[in-house]
Amino acid sequence: MASRRDTFTQHVTTKATGLGALLVRNDAAGMLKKTYFGGGTAAAYLSGEDYYVQAANISDRFEDGTVSFLDIIAVNHGFDALYRITGGMHNIQQHTFGLARYTYMLLSSLCHGNGLPAAQIYSEGQFESPITQGAILNFNLKDCYGQIIGYSQVDRMASLYNIHLRTGCFCNTGACQSFLGITNQQMRRNLQAGHVCGDGIDLVDGQPTGSVRVSFGYMSTFEDCQKFLNFVVECFVEKPVTVDQVRIEKLKTATAASQDVNEYPIKIPNGEICKVDEKESPTEALLRGFGHRDSNSHEEAYTLTNIYIYPIKSCGAYEVNDWPVGPLGLLYDRSWMVVNGNGVCLSQKREPRLCLIHPQVHLPSNKLLLQASGIDSISVPLENNTQMHTSYRVCQSKVCGDRVETVDCGDEAASWLSNFLGQPCRLIRQSPDFTRDMKKRPSGGTETTATSTSLSLVNEAQYLMINRASVELIQKLMSSRQDDSEGDQLLDTQNIISRFRANLVIAGVEPFEEDNWPHLIIGNTPFVFAGQCGRCQMIGVDQETGTKTKEPLMSLAAYRNGKVTFGVYLTHQLPEGSTKASVLSAGSLIQPEPHRS
Repeated sequence: MASRRDTFTQHVTTKATGLGALLVRNDAAGMLKKTYFGGGTAAAYLSGEDYYVQAANISDRFEDGTVSFLDIIAVNHGFDALYRITGGMHNIQQHTFGLARYTYMLLSSLCHGNGLPAAQIYSEGQFESPITQGAILNFNLKDCYGQIIGYSQVDRMASLYNIHLRTGCFCNTGACQSFLGITNQQMRRNLQAGHVCGDGIDLVDGQPTGSVRVSFGYMSTFEDCQKFLNFVVECFVEKPVTVDQVRIEKLKTATAASQDVNEYPIKIPNGEICKVDEKESPTEALLRGFGHRDSNSHEEAYTLTNIYIYPIKSCGAYEVNDWPVGPLGLLYDRSWMVVNGNGVCLSQKREPRLCLIHPQVHLPSNKLLLQASGIDSISVPLENNTQMHTSYRVCQSKVCGDRVETVDCGDEAASWLSNFLGQPCRLIRQSPDFTRDMKKRPSGGTETTATSTSLSLVNEAQYLMINRASVELIQKLMSSRQDDSEGDQLLDTQNIISRFRANLVIAGVEPFEEDNWPHLIIGNTPFVFAGQCGRCQMIGVDQETGTKTKEPLMSLAAYRNGKVTFGVYLTHQLPEGSTKASVLSAGSLIQPEPHRS
C-alpha cells in the first residue's frame, strides 16, 4: 500500500501472522528490490526464460497473491467490538499495565524462607508507567540456593496448573544476550552443546539460555495474577514464604498507576474469593496460605509449622501446606522406592545422591513428577490402574526386614533413575492389594506383636515428628563444639531439620518434651506415640548437596549420652470405618497429653 504522505518506509502489522501493511514513500519505491514475485505483481514474465517485468503500480508490485480481503473487511468490526467491550485502547493499556505492575511488585519481592529472592526480573525500569512498560513480565525463577530454575521445568509445571507461559528467547536474541549476560562466544558454545532455538535445553553449565514470560491482555484479571503467583509460591518457593517489605514499599512509592491494587479481589488457596481491605495488604493475602509467619506475631504454645512428605523413599522432601491423611499416613508418603539391579532398596547410606531427586505429587493431574537438576522431568501415574496391573510386573522386596509386594513403574522411570544415579535402577511402588502391619513397640520391649496399623514403605511407623526446640538445642551444642569439628561449617536450623527427614515439624515447646507425650491432637486429628526414632549416619547427609558430614550425629550422641534418638514416631487414630477425609494443615494448633507422674 503506497501513500504520497509517507515520509519513511515502515511495516505496520497486528501480529506476526496477521493482517498488516507496508508503508512506502513513492519516490523511494525504486530502491526496494524483490527477489521473487507472486500472482498479481508482474506486468509480464516468461516461464522458459529469466524474464520478468514488474507491475507499474507500487501497491500491485508488493501485493503477492490475493490480499486477505476478509480480514480487511473485519478490521473495523473488530475495533468497534473492542471499543464496546473495553471502552478503548487507553482503558486496555491502564488495565493490563495494572496487572503487570501488581505481578511485578509481588514477584520481585517474593523470597524463600532463608531470605533469598525467588525470582530474577528482566526489566529496564520498575514498572513506573504504562508509557515506558508494556503488559509483559520477563523473569527466571531461582531456588533457595540462588540458582536459576530452568524455564522448561517452570513451563511444564505451569501446564499442570492450566497456566500458559512463553519461554525461551522470544525471537529476540539481542535482548536475551543483554539481560542474561550471554556473550557471542557463549552463544556458539551453547549451540555446540546441542542448544538450538525452540528446544527444551534451558540451562548450559548452570547458566540460563532463556527466560519465562507472562503476558496480559484485556481479558486477563487480577484473579489470573493471583493464580500465577500462588503457583510460583506452591511449586518453587521454599517455605516459610517471606516478602521483602522494604522493596514493596519502595515500589509503591515509585510507581504511578492510576488504580490501587488493594481494590481488586484476590484468589486465596482455599478457593474463597475475598476482598482486600485496609487491614490486609495483597502481600498478606498471598502469603496467608503458604506457611508464612509474621516474626512480630504471637505464636501459640504448640504449633505445627511444617509438613513434609517423601513420595519416594530416601529421595528429597516435598513440603506441603495442607495434605490429606490416608489409611497409611500422609497420602502418598513413601509409596514408592528405588531398587538397584538386584532388587535391593537403595537408601542414602548407599546412594546419597537420592536426596537430589525431588519428587512432587500433583493431585489434580494424578501424577508423580520426578525432578532433578540437569535432567528433564518425567511423570508417572499416582494410582495403579487395570492396564498397569497387566503391563507392569509384580515383584517382591524388603523394607526393614518386612517382605513387601510391589509393582514396577515401567522402563521410562527406570531409565530416568539409572541415568541420574549412574547405575541400573528401577522405581517400584507398594502394591495396593498388599497390607503391611506395623510392629508394636512396647516401652522396653521387643518388636514382636503385630497391630492393625497399616504402613506404607516407611521404616517404623506412619509419621515421624520432630521439634524445632530440640533442633535448636542440638544446633547450639554443635556451635559450642565447632572448634573440635575439623573445620566443618556450622549448619543452620533448616539444614538440620532437613537431615532428620520428618513428616511433621512442631514449634513452641521445650527441647525433647515430645518424647513424653503418649497422645496428642493436631488440628482435629488424634495421634498416638509409637516410640522414639533411633538415628544413624544417614543424618550426616546434607539434603541440599548429597555430601556427608559427621554432624549432627556426634553432637546428638554426646548430648544424649550415647542414646542416639531424635524425633518420635506417631500413628493416627481415625474413627473405625470413617469415610470422611482428614487433612493436616501447617499452622494448626497441637494439644499434647504429657505422661502423668
